Amino acid sequence: MSDTPKLFQPFTLRGLTLRNRIGVSPMCQYSAVNGVPQAWHLAHLGARAVGGAGLVIAEATGVLPEGRISPACTGLWNDTQAAAWAPIAAFIKAQGAVAGIQLAHAGRKSSDAIPWGPHKGQLSDAQGGWPTVSASALPYTGYEYPRTPTELDRDGIARVRRAFVDAARRALAAGFQWLEIHAAHGYLMHQFLSPLSNQRTDDYGGSFQNRVRLLLETASDVRALWPADLPLTVRLSATDWADDGWNLAQSVELAKHLKQVGVDLIDVSSGGLTPDQQIKPSPGYQVGFASSIKADADIPTSAVGLITDAHQAESILMQEHADLVLIGRAFLRDPHWAVNAAKALGVPELCKLPVQYARD
Repeated sequence: MSDTPKLFQPFTLRGLTLRNRIGVSPMCQYSAVNGVPQAWHLAHLGARAVGGAGLVIAEATGVLPEGRISPACTGLWNDTQAAAWAPIAAFIKAQGAVAGIQLAHAGRKSSDAIPWGPHKGQLSDAQGGWPTVSASALPYTGYEYPRTPTELDRDGIARVRRAFVDAARRALAAGFQWLEIHAAHGYLMHQFLSPLSNQRTDDYGGSFQNRVRLLLETASDVRALWPADLPLTVRLSATDWADDGWNLAQSVELAKHLKQVGVDLIDVSSGGLTPDQQIKPSPGYQVGFASSIKADADIPTSAVGLITDAHQAESILMQEHADLVLIGRAFLRDPHWAVNAAKALGVPELCKLPVQYARD
C-alpha cells in the first residue's frame, strides 16, 4: 500500500487524471454581467488552481437566461459567454488542475436577488426578475414573495434538454474537461425528481421512473455530445430532509440508472428543495450519503458538506466513503487549502506553491 496520503493520490476517471483528490466545489459568485464571467471569476477560480486543487469546478452556470439563479449568475447560452470562459479554463489547466463547470437551470428558484443587493428573495419584473418555470406550478415558499412558476409543457421540456446539450458543447469549446449537471439543491432537475415539487400527471410525473425521466434523458443527450474520454458527473441532493420527499433509497436507484447512461460520478449533496427541510449541519454530515451511493450503486462519488480539515478529508477517502472531496467554504477562506493540507498530512513536497511564490 502506498505511503502517500490518499488525498494526494491521483484519481483517474475515463481518460482524465486529477493530480490529487481535492476539488473546489462550485460556488456562486454573483459577479457576472449578462451571463458573461468577469475578471473576478478568473481571479477566484485561478487562485484555487494556484493553491493546489486537483479539480476546480466553476459555479452553477445557466443553460438559459431564465435558468440563472440570479441576474448576476454566469451563463453558457451564447458564444460570447463561451469565449469569456476560455481564458479562465486555460489558466486553471496551466496551473496543473482540471477545469470543470456545473451546468444548471434553477427552475422555480431562479429570478433570485444577489445576497448583498438591495432586494431580498425573488425579484419582480420591475426589479430585474423574470417569469419562472418548474415541473409543476408550485412556488418555492421559502421566499418572502415567491413567484408561482409555469409548469413546463412538452416544448418547454425539449427546450431545456437542448439547452443543456448546447451549453455542454460550448463548455467543451471553452476548454472545460469535467462537466457536472446540477440536479440538486431544489433547482429544476431536482424539482422534477421530488414528489414534493412534481405533481404532474403525464409521463414526467407520478412514478419514480417518470420523475427521473428528464434528468436521465438530459444526461443521455449530453453524454452523446461529451467526448468519450472526458467525465460526465451529476450533483444530486441525496435527500430532501422532509417527509414524503426525495430520499436516499431513490438516490441510490437513480445513480444506478445514471451510470447506465454514461454518468461517471455522483457529486452527493442534500436539501434545498423545501423550506420545511429538517437539517442539523455538522462536520461531514453528508458523507454518509456519498458512502451509501458509492457502495450500493457501484459508482464513484464525491463528498461535500462542512469538510474543512485535512485529516477529516483523508479519513473520508481512507474509509472509502467517497473517491473525491469537494471543498467549498474552506477554500473561500484559504485559497491554498490544498497546499496547507499537504503540510498538515506531513507531505509538503506533494503540493507546493508555484515558483512565483517561492521565497527563501
